[in-house]
Parts: sequence; C-alpha cells; structure tokens
Amino acid sequence: MELPNQFINENPEDIRIYHFVEELVGSFRNYIDEEFVDEDISLVELPFLLRIRFSTEGTQKELVNLFKVSDGYTAKLLRRFELAGLIKRIEDPSNRRRKLVKLTDKGIKRTDKILKYIDYWEDTVMDGIDEDERKVLKKSLLKLVLNTQKL
Repeated sequence: MELPNQFINENPEDIRIYHFVEELVGSFRNYIDEEFVDEDISLVELPFLLRIRFSTEGTQKELVNLFKVSDGYTAKLLRRFELAGLIKRIEDPSNRRRKLVKLTDKGIKRTDKILKYIDYWEDTVMDGIDEDERKVLKKSLLKLVLNTQKL
C-alpha cells in the first residue's frame, strides 16, 4: 500500500501521532493477514489471546471493556478458545463469582508462535534504527501509553 503524501512531503514533526499509529497498525494488519494462518485464531481474535497472555489477572469483563465488544461476543470467543484448549477459566480466589482467564500450555505455545511473527514485523519496521534510538522510541511510546490513562 502506498504511503499518503504527507509522509513524503511534510516535516515529520508536523504529522500527527495518530497518522503514524494508523500507518503502523495498517502495516501490521496487512503483514499478519498475509503471513499468519491458524485454524483456531482469526486476525480479529488475535489481540484477545495476546491480551490474555500478558494479563496477570484478566477477566472476561476486562476484555469486554478493553475491546469495546459485547459480553456475548466475548463469551463466545472465550468458549471457542476454551474448546481449542488455548485458555482455561478459573475461579478468582478473592471473588468466587469472578472467573479469571488464563492461557493453557497450548495457549502459551500458540502465542509464542504469534510473538515470533510480531518480532519479525517489529525488526523489519525498525530496520535502520540503532539500539539507542530504539530505546528512546520505546520509552517515548511507553509515556504515550501511560498518558492515555488520563483520558
């Protein structure tokens, strides 16, 4: 896909962060759509599984709130993941009515595979950026993400 002219003609400082993020997300989606094939996980479902992987105490309700989808959709998706052996739901010891969502060993192996695709994409888009620049970029991105909590 061709980059919009603003990335060629404008000073990078004049381009909104939103547009950078939009291009990066689009690039990643195109890459994953072409490279990633999995009978249990679609491109749309992939972020759910990754969020479960990196959440310490994730619940179905947290996934609903994060991804702005319905309880029904999330329940159906988690049931599919459960039937595929990728996740398990366990009782929250601090609140017996809540169910925590955890990856199984199979789910961890599957997300390890997904993370290899992500690492390859990241290495490719970071080509030409030295280690110090990468550290600065990631620290700056972390600040942006933390600032989103203020909204």
